[in-house]
This record gives sequence, C-alpha cells and structure tokens, in this order.
Amino acid sequence: MCGFTGFLSHSYPQSHESILRDMCDTIAHRGPDDSGIWIDNETGIHLGHRRLSIVDLSIAGHQPMISPSGRFVIVYNGEIYNHLELRKELSHTNWRGHSDTESLLAGLEEWGIERTLKKCVGMFAFALWDTQKHKLTLARDRFGEKPLYYGWQNGAFLFSSELKALKKHPAFTGTINRESITSQLRYSYIPAPLSIYQDIHKLPPGSYLELDKNRTNNRIRHYWSLPSVAGRSQGSLFHGSDSEAIDELESRLKETLKAQMIADVPLGAFLSGGIDSSAIVALMQCQTSRPIHTFTIGFQESAYNEATHAKRVAKHLGTKHTELYISPQEALATIGILPSLYDEPFSDSSQIPTYLVSRMTKEHVTVALSGDGGDELFGGYNRHFSAGPIWNKLNRVPHLARLAISKVLQSLSRESVEGIYSSISSVLPKRFQVAHLRSKLEKLADISKATDFESVYLSLTSQWNETDSIVIDGKDNRRLPINAKDLTEFDHAHQMMLLDSVSYLPGDILTKVDRASMGVSLETRVPFLDHRLVEFAWSLPLHLKIREGQGKWILRQILHKHIPKEIVERPKMGFGVPIDNWLRDPLRDWAESLLCESRIRREGFFRPAQIRKKWVEHISGKRNWQDCLWNILMFQAWTEEQKS
Repeated sequence: MCGFTGFLSHSYPQSHESILRDMCDTIAHRGPDDSGIWIDNETGIHLGHRRLSIVDLSIAGHQPMISPSGRFVIVYNGEIYNHLELRKELSHTNWRGHSDTESLLAGLEEWGIERTLKKCVGMFAFALWDTQKHKLTLARDRFGEKPLYYGWQNGAFLFSSELKALKKHPAFTGTINRESITSQLRYSYIPAPLSIYQDIHKLPPGSYLELDKNRTNNRIRHYWSLPSVAGRSQGSLFHGSDSEAIDELESRLKETLKAQMIADVPLGAFLSGGIDSSAIVALMQCQTSRPIHTFTIGFQESAYNEATHAKRVAKHLGTKHTELYISPQEALATIGILPSLYDEPFSDSSQIPTYLVSRMTKEHVTVALSGDGGDELFGGYNRHFSAGPIWNKLNRVPHLARLAISKVLQSLSRESVEGIYSSISSVLPKRFQVAHLRSKLEKLADISKATDFESVYLSLTSQWNETDSIVIDGKDNRRLPINAKDLTEFDHAHQMMLLDSVSYLPGDILTKVDRASMGVSLETRVPFLDHRLVEFAWSLPLHLKIREGQGKWILRQILHKHIPKEIVERPKMGFGVPIDNWLRDPLRDWAESLLCESRIRREGFFRPAQIRKKWVEHISGKRNWQDCLWNILMFQAWTEEQKS
C-alpha cells in the first residue's frame, strides 16, 4: 500500500523537483518506508511515490518503476492479489523481484491497459506514462478501494492519491465547489466524480482516464460496471440447493482469503463481533495453524460497545485478540485531526472509532482485513428488506394523504414518542420492539413524501433535504449514481443493494477506512470485494440473502458452521459513537463556536436560520439532529483547518 502524486505541465521549465518532493512529503503517511521521483523535462511529466512495503520489501519494489523496455513508467498504490498467476502468463519476462508492481507493469506492457485491468484481481490506483506516445493513463480499481484525484489547474494537469498533495502545487487554485457542499450535507460524503474543489475530480471506480499527447482529450473509459455485472448475474441465477449455494460461497470466500492473507509483513483482522467480520476471521483462522491477530475498540457506553461480542467470538475461534477501551475524552481528542485526515469535508461519525481501531492495530501489524462490503452484497441494511414492503403499502395511499401523514409524524416531539413507547414497550411482542424509534419515524415521514422508489432511496440515505436552501449559491444534487432505467430489472431489495454498492460503499465506507488506516500507515484489505466473489453473490436468488425479514441469510449459515449461533446472532449495532450526547455536553462549546450565527454569515457558505433552529432543538433534547449537525460541523472544522 502506497501513495503517489504527480503533474504534467510545461509551465515549470526547471522541472521544479522541489515542488514534486513537497507534494510527495504531504502523503508520507501512506508510504513511510521509501520514496522516489521520476521527471522528464522534455514532456513535463513528473511522477512521485511514497512506499509502504508489503510484498517484496527489497529495492526491487522501488517506485517509480520503469518497464524493462524503458517504454513505461508507473507509480502505483494497492495490491494485485493474483499477480503470481499473472506472472505465469508472462513466463518469458526476466523478473527483477517479486513485487506485484513489477507484475502489473509487465502485464500493461504485454497486454495493454484494458486487458490488464480486466485480468487484475485486487485494489489499486495507478498513473502510467508512455514514453513513446507521451500519453498519461490513470486507473482505479473496480469498487474504488484506492483513491485517485485529478484535474486541470492553471494549465497544469495534477493527480494524486490525496488532495493535500495537489494543494502543494503552485498552479492549484482551491476554489470550493458549492455543489459538493450540498452533496456532503445530504450524504455525509462527497460522491465521485466531485471533490470539494472546483475542477478537481475523483476518478470513478472501475475506470481509467487517458490524456493524449496533445493534452486536449481526457477520455474516461469503464472496464468494469457493477450494474452490468449485476444484470447479467441476475439473468443467470444459481439454481443449486441451499446447501450447495452455502458450500460454494464458503469455498469461494476461502479462496479469496488465501490470496489476501499473503504478505511479507505481520497481518491481522478487524473484529467487531458482527456477522461480516466474524465470518472473515473464522474462515481466516481455519486456514492457518497460528492464531490470527484480531482487534477491537470498546466504549464504556453500552449502547455503542461491540467489544464484548467480539471478545466472545475471538475466544471461541482462538485468535490472538487485542482490545482497547476508549474513554470519551480520548475519542474526542481525535476530532481535531479529522479535517486533515480526510482532506475534504467527510462526516460519517464512525470515522472516529475507525481511526482509533486503525491506530491501535498498526501497533501490532501492518495489514488488516475487514468485513466491509458484506452488507451491500447480502442485504445487511434494514432498508434492503424493509424499504420495498413499506413503499408498496405507502404507494397505495394517495400522495396528498401521504403528505398529511408526513406532516403529523414530523410534528411529534422526541419526548412524546419516547414517553408513549416506554409506557407500552414492555408488553409489546419482541418483533414490535424498535430501537431508535424517533429517528425511524423521521425517515418514515420522509418516505411518505416520495413520488417513486428512487426518491425513497434518496430519502433514506439523506441527512439534509433541500440543501440548496441552506447552501448559498448551492446546487442540490439529487441525482442517483446510476440511471434509474437500469434499476427496473431488479426487485426493490436488489435495487437498494445495487445503489448502496455504487454510492455509499465507495463514497463513505471505503473512503472512511482508507483515510483512517493510511493515516497511520496501515494497509486494509476487503475480501468481500473480490470482483469474482461479487459476481457470484449477484447470481444468488434473493431468498438466499434475505429470509424471514433478516438479511445475510447465506453468510449466517456459513458462520454458524464455525461459531455457535447464540454467540453471533444479535441486533445490528453499527460502528458508532454517541455524538448526540457529546454535542450536548463535552462538545457543546466547540460546536457552538463553529455554529455561531455571525460566523456562518461572515464565511458566506450557509444560511444560518435552519442550522441554528436544529442546534437549539438538539441541545434542548427536543430532537436528535446529530447527523445533520455533524455534517455542518465537519464542514466548518474543515474550513477552519484550511486557514492554518
């Protein structure tokens, strides 16, 4: 795992080696083991690299790396898990070392860009310079596990693993994109291809960009498309029995893990005690005689503490388990580094425990596997199995009546909802007992206003609605990440899963984990996102994923082979922190300073009325607006950090 940066420009005739080195130094955390640069003054191409050595720790893995013929130069970030298989196909190559970078570069020279990308199994981003055609190619893995930013700024074409490197180039303008602000307020992240800066973009997952020698044509091509894969797979469903499907998925997972457990440095896994991470750890442990090293963060607040569940799983599997209980003070102390860590406004509050568990894990290992992606593949979120039935019922009600229902639900105070529910919850059957009832009623109020199922998805995944009324000169981006027409062939549950996989997964989950882990020089791997495993998962009929109102059925059956059901079956908690209470007490002064009405007006990004209204309601306990407020606060904290 590494980081790279570079630029293409003739505006800096002395090559400005110092500029490139400054850009590299800003991402040293992504690669503390080695660094390198390569410059061609004639063409104006500058390539810089920082290396975190995982496979082939020798000098043979140094980057930028030049192909044996001298035609291609590459800077690369990631892991190609099947690179040894690629080497077998490239048997005529005289290998200098055993790094996957060398395997990738040889493939690119032998097969070309698209054919090589389709052969690669892994997570990656790279920049490739063709010294013959004077052509630059940028590429990103299928799901966007590894980041890649690019864009024209004052005649210079800049690119990097992180935005902070681009800011070191003198051509960088730093004009804030107000459409990106509205997106961040709505989703808690800025979706590709947007970034917080005007004319700086995220390369979409599963694509590559070619910049020709005339510098006039930025062509983006997609070499892999999840909607296309999902459509083909659902059109050719797995027809075996339940037990055959379970055995086949387990076999494929083990094969994936076997490849991803290869490293020349210590390796472990995150373990929350939930279905996904427990399945990964269980299948890792059954493939080695040595205890897998597992890691968990715990909190004193029982509603947010998963450490006890993880400890039971670890004890049963016999892993070498490390847990760390974090006090609220320790967690709050990390908030100050978040703006720099994430480079642009990012406000999924689970970024806090994700960073803390990464920091703790790095003290013991250099690579950690995670269970991310399991929810999107196997129907793990409530919306996957509840949104469709709810919408089918609501859609029978006239729209005007639904608007009235929405208004009534929104008028209910937190106290009245909790008071009524607490008085009757003890006599309700278990299936009618609901956690976070008030927030669920708020979502129901939003869904009631929807006009179609696509707007149901947007309602369920949005924190702020009508953000253009909050952001001055903002443009509210309510576009779906894929064409709604591409969804019609799928049932409601699969529509939700597909939309999450192409938006929430890369924009939020993978971004959160990459920045948190690479901020402490820890490589993370995501076995569920092996594209061959993904293609198989999409060929499974829905009843193998969602059954009797519960998601991840097939994954649970695999897990129950290795861990007793009573240890792992529990309500889904998520990886959260008590932001709502923190904003009312230890974070109140910090938040108040960032939400000060005069300050908001002076900075000129927001209209303060709605923000202040939510803040007053929140601190009074009348409503819980933690997600909306956290989005604003992370933007405000980011702008504050930019001044320093």
